Amino acid sequence: MTSARRRPAVGKPPTLPTLRLLSSFELAFGDEIIVLPPSVQRLVAFLTISDRRMQRPYIAGTLWPEASEHRAAANLRSALWRLNQLDVDVVDTSDMRLQLASGVRVDLRDRTEQAHVLLASTEPDFDRVDQTAFGQDLLPDWYDDWLVIARERFHQLRLRVLEFVCEGLAARGQFARALDAGLAALAGEPLRESAHRALVRVHLAEGNQAEAVRQFELYRQLLRDQLGLTPSMRIIELLHV
Repeated sequence: MTSARRRPAVGKPPTLPTLRLLSSFELAFGDEIIVLPPSVQRLVAFLTISDRRMQRPYIAGTLWPEASEHRAAANLRSALWRLNQLDVDVVDTSDMRLQLASGVRVDLRDRTEQAHVLLASTEPDFDRVDQTAFGQDLLPDWYDDWLVIARERFHQLRLRVLEFVCEGLAARGQFARALDAGLAALAGEPLRESAHRALVRVHLAEGNQAEAVRQFELYRQLLRDQLGLTPSMRIIELLHV
């Protein structure tokens, strides 16, 4: 399998697959959802997140760490066979190494690129930012060790985007949308002080001092009850309390 498509009908352009890893795993060809066995899902997800061509023994050992080398290799062959049976060409197996086929569109890649472009922009267009696109984590219901760092990397990136959007919209007087972005960041990490600071700033900018104090008190209570800590001076100085 060297291409990321099914055989197109004569005279029609090929339909390229879309792989969704945010919130849950889903592989689609146009409107058709392709159901993959769990072992195949993990193979496709691992190749996507690694984003490079890798040797088969390394892939097998990572995906099935508790199995013997022989058993892990057999599991990998079985996953590839099942993928072949489903006629889903998303993995490039042109040599002894494997990688995701080049034509697959991945939501994780799209969101990551959008995030870096937005954060690096000197004149970001906040009106065109879809906040809901940064409200989901990478495969949150999966517990594989190889996924932990990638999930945390994207988690931190999306929260930075939401906070950036929150403060940018507040500076433009779009307080309702700013609050939505800040609350989305807070939902992703309730103890994240930078998210609480962003919300306090929105309330202050809108002239809602009582709401700003309430947000601060909520954070102080959460921090004390869950970690036994006190807020930093950075958030305290916003309210001069």
